[in-house]
Amino acid sequence: MEMFISITNLFAVILIPIVAVCVGQHMQDRAAKRKDKLEIFKTLMANRDGWSPESVRALNILDVVFADNKNVRKAWKEYYDSLCVQDPNEMECKQRNQAHKRLLIEMAISLGYKDKISWETIENIYKPWGMVEALNQQQTFQNGQMQLLNFMIQKVQENPLQNQQEDKPNAHT
Repeated sequence: MEMFISITNLFAVILIPIVAVCVGQHMQDRAAKRKDKLEIFKTLMANRDGWSPESVRALNILDVVFADNKNVRKAWKEYYDSLCVQDPNEMECKQRNQAHKRLLIEMAISLGYKDKISWETIENIYKPWGMVEALNQQQTFQNGQMQLLNFMIQKVQENPLQNQQEDKPNAHT
């Protein structure tokens, strides 16, 4: 009997630390995966009314981070397919917006926010008017610069000989 207790104690001394390390590693891996999922979700929620380099990055790694969730990946595929439509009409734009919201809902469900984040939560976006106006002005300015550049290029292309003669030094001076 003492031999049995000694062997059991020996196994316990050897086995318990190994099991503890394995369980600890598993819990750390799970926490890291949840953190990655939450980071993608937060990025997409923060940029749900536009694009940023972070939101594009988040979408590009979504398949990897949510590899274990077929509902999120299915919603992402539907959204991705809608993003691939060039020059979408009004109906396709509406479908794209709904696919984006479905993706966010599926991600919220995956993260355990099923009863806390609703369709209305996703649709409720804060956009400060001053920032929107500043972005619109910046876009108008950039469009004007592009129009001016295109005009100048067109003028140079219309009169290439005249431009070359103006560039040559005058031999009479």
